[in-house]
Amino acid sequence: MDVRLAAVLGTYHDRMDAERGLPRLRAPGFAVNPGAGLLAAEDPDNQRLLAVGPETGRLLNIMARSLEAPTILELGTSFGYSTVWLGEAARASGGQVITIEQFAHKSAYAREMAVKAGLRAQVDFRIGDALEIIPTLAAGIDFVLVDLWKDLYVPCLEAFYPLLNPGAIVVADNMLRPGGPAAERYRRAVAALPGMVSLLLPVGSGFEVSRYSPVAS
Repeated sequence: MDVRLAAVLGTYHDRMDAERGLPRLRAPGFAVNPGAGLLAAEDPDNQRLLAVGPETGRLLNIMARSLEAPTILELGTSFGYSTVWLGEAARASGGQVITIEQFAHKSAYAREMAVKAGLRAQVDFRIGDALEIIPTLAAGIDFVLVDLWKDLYVPCLEAFYPLLNPGAIVVADNMLRPGGPAAERYRRAVAALPGMVSLLLPVGSGFEVSRYSPVAS
């Protein structure tokens, strides 16, 4: 592994260790409401890493590396842990990552870590509403990681599905933990799409892995 990448992952892992066992201050999937007076940057839970673990990150890397020069879409940059794994896969396979994050302070941290890992050229950071940004993207997406607010999973799926290349892989996180109705709605929705074949993997918090093979007309 590249020395710079290893150092950055080590920083993330140290932060994970420091946060392990700390209580959540709000329920998973709870959306911060700035109108209620709680600023996102001041919300203690919104400063937490809450990233996929090392094994999950490596699995994402392996899946993305299996594609040739992929266009990778990440929905939910957060602080950039999975972004780094996907960026390394893009560098190895000649691809590119587009990562979307609602909160500017998270995207800024992720960008800084990508620079330190030597992956800045592989990652296009976008800040804003994923449902507004996805329709502006060009068709030809090869890999998608869905890991943002759970009530957005199905609307985002409906937005990026028409942009997928044949053979594209879609991975949705948190299918088992926290799971719940939103995860079940997503699993039903992706299974119902023409050409989608899906499998639930008990890795990390639970992955729904789907592959798109267009149905011949």
